Amino acid sequence: MMNTPKGLRLHIGIFGRVNVGKSSLINALAGQQVAIVSETPGTTTDPVEKAMELHPLGPVVFIDTAGIDDTGALGLSRIQRTRQVLDRTDLAILVTEPGIWSEYEQQMLRLLQDRRIPVIVAINKVDLADDPQVPQALASEQIPVVRICARDARGMEAVREAILRSVPEGYLEQPPILADLVGPSRLAVLVVPIDKEAPKGRLILPQVQAIRDLLDHKMACMVVKDTELEWALTQLRTEPGLVVTDSQAFARVSRIVPEHVPLTGFSILFARYKGDLLTLVKGAMAVDDLRPGDRVLIAESCSHHPIEDDIARVKIPRWLNGHVGGQLEYHTVQGHDFPDDLRPYRLVIQCGGCMTNRREVLGRIMRAQAQGVPITNYGVLIALSLGLLERALGPFPEALSVYKQYAGK
Repeated sequence: MMNTPKGLRLHIGIFGRVNVGKSSLINALAGQQVAIVSETPGTTTDPVEKAMELHPLGPVVFIDTAGIDDTGALGLSRIQRTRQVLDRTDLAILVTEPGIWSEYEQQMLRLLQDRRIPVIVAINKVDLADDPQVPQALASEQIPVVRICARDARGMEAVREAILRSVPEGYLEQPPILADLVGPSRLAVLVVPIDKEAPKGRLILPQVQAIRDLLDHKMACMVVKDTELEWALTQLRTEPGLVVTDSQAFARVSRIVPEHVPLTGFSILFARYKGDLLTLVKGAMAVDDLRPGDRVLIAESCSHHPIEDDIARVKIPRWLNGHVGGQLEYHTVQGHDFPDDLRPYRLVIQCGGCMTNRREVLGRIMRAQAQGVPITNYGVLIALSLGLLERALGPFPEALSVYKQYAGK
């Protein structure tokens, strides 16, 4: 379980004033010293993530944030990073102290509620004092309140129970990645090119997660390189229910797989699993509106070191420049960095999102929609560039209908 990817873990953000006991709470829940605790205000400068098992819930990531009432230039930077955490927070714990509930706590509570993030209020240091007035006020809003003393781990069972009760609806039953597309008594064929971006001795994360998804749903799969696909298909007694390929091998694979056999890409599967496939298909159609000089934002959720012929920095720009007949201006961000103001961009291209959670991807999609900026993802865009998007959307009738509508088919 400790090897569960971060993107599949429940992300729990810990928020509150400077020195209110946020790091102590994480240490108490973990049963070990995983966050630095100090009497000096502002010890936690940047958000710190700790992956752990929280029984009986399972794999989670706790995000320890800087205090929301920091002051000064450095403080403003910390506050900005703390607010970025909101983009990937599935559930929040707002930590306060007895007798302390002012504009800071109220502002944080409203930020969480505006984003529809479930929130638990933890009143720390109850060994020193208690104040029933704040819990009574929060009770009217049906906000769970727990009284704790993080220093000696008092009240941790109540925190765990509150977390379990507050888990977002549907989290405990993750939707399938591809198992629902394969069909009964059929197998999936996963086409896995081995290139420079695949670490030696390992598969990349979306491929591993697809295999696990099929196993969890008691289904079978064949895993094969694109260079052996044609031979592999001849070894099957019945045709596969679904073929899934890496986006960059789409053209080769589509020539081998018969037209009547459903075919799609890993990144398109993740467009549905981590984001909103319909919106991302609509966003891809905005490519025809691009003109030389337009600005395009490419967002990668991981922070891998760029390689030669990198997909984000070389391959996608090469195709887009050729499509518009001139040079576009590209801005690439990595990890959790994502601009608040997207209006300077004519298109946002998000990666598959395998290294982040669905809330962060959906948050980016909603931010783009709110500012009227089209957004798509790597797999959808690559399939479009190859003239194969219609086929790649075959397993998704609703998305295919959207594509045909925008393409005038």
